[in-house]
Amino acid sequence: MPTRESPATVDGAARAASFTDVFLPAWLDIALPAGEGPAPVVEELPDKGGPSTTLAQARTAFFLAQLGYLGGQPRLIDAARRINGFITRYLRDPDGGCVFAVNPDGSRIDSIEATTRRTYDQTFVLLALVTLRRADPEAVSEEEIELCWSFIETSLTDTANAALWENDRMAAAGAQPGDLRAQNPHMHMLEAVLQCLELTGDPVWADRARALVRAGERFFFDPATGAVREFVGHDLVPIDTADGNRREPGHQYEWAWLLMRHVDLTGDEDARRFVGPMADFAAAHGWQVEGPMAGALFDALSADGQVTEATHLLWPLTEAGKYFAALARDTGDAAAGQKAREIADVIFGRYFAPGDQPSWVNQFDAQGNVTWDAGLSRLLYHVGIFVAEGASAGLWPLTSSGRAAG
Repeated sequence: MPTRESPATVDGAARAASFTDVFLPAWLDIALPAGEGPAPVVEELPDKGGPSTTLAQARTAFFLAQLGYLGGQPRLIDAARRINGFITRYLRDPDGGCVFAVNPDGSRIDSIEATTRRTYDQTFVLLALVTLRRADPEAVSEEEIELCWSFIETSLTDTANAALWENDRMAAAGAQPGDLRAQNPHMHMLEAVLQCLELTGDPVWADRARALVRAGERFFFDPATGAVREFVGHDLVPIDTADGNRREPGHQYEWAWLLMRHVDLTGDEDARRFVGPMADFAAAHGWQVEGPMAGALFDALSADGQVTEATHLLWPLTEAGKYFAALARDTGDAAAGQKAREIADVIFGRYFAPGDQPSWVNQFDAQGNVTWDAGLSRLLYHVGIFVAEGASAGLWPLTSSGRAAG
């Protein structure tokens, strides 16, 4: 378990700059089996065994390909290629959909949970495919990207509402009373579609992005506050329950960051009107301002901004950091750049082990005690994209050798 440092004594920018070419290679030494063929990355450290999930594998393949390409790190691209090979060989069905999990040796798990194809997971498969194709065109074909999208479009899309089902089982049976419909698959599908637009230049992806933003506005953006609802009912109508009133500060910043990217890539200026209210809601209610966890985000709020989960996961900070870094880059806002640097201090001072040891924790309580000590591999996706956004804003170089992003 990492020894915590005071964020005031940590140079988060320097730690961010060494993430790509120092931290990640050290992590891969213990997280990815040696060799050249397809292999899964471990789900967490210390490795407790258990299934290999599409979520962890696809997220990891995506961000390694992204940082490997931007930072000129062939080893990261090679690791992404091997992980994607595992997804293709063992997790992907012939129709292009990927199951939730298999055993680490690739053998199938005979359970409903393991064989379900979740919409949330497919978003990261799409991200991984299009990004790895950019980094290594021989690793992924255009046909594989189209197969993935075809599965999403034909098997996971609620065409009557221009929204997404939660998974292929809900798509087949329809949503039933008591089922929840989540914003999260829509948000990450927007992330994947925007990546496809940026990397291919094909305007069809812009149309798909606009449709997802409209779905967000119609079903998940609360007009009373501008904040993003986590869940609505089976019929996509708001519900007055704990789930329906849940608001996560990290997702306010994540949507705000994505909407800014959406405007930049599509020219859809109308979508910018949603950004401010989301960020303002999180700024007003989402931050711990005192005690040992000052500078961290709360995990969850109610619809009126009351803290309902006073714990502090790692990932919400990275989403706030991405937002402020992008704001600094796009507008020259020096205060936003400083906020992103302060977030880097908290991330690398609180959650990560000192120096560049490949060790981190997932969650603290309000008193600064570790409540979830797993070093989840899927979390490095969040950290890696924050690091890349900070580098693109000129807040730190992308590698310790001083290489800038791009």
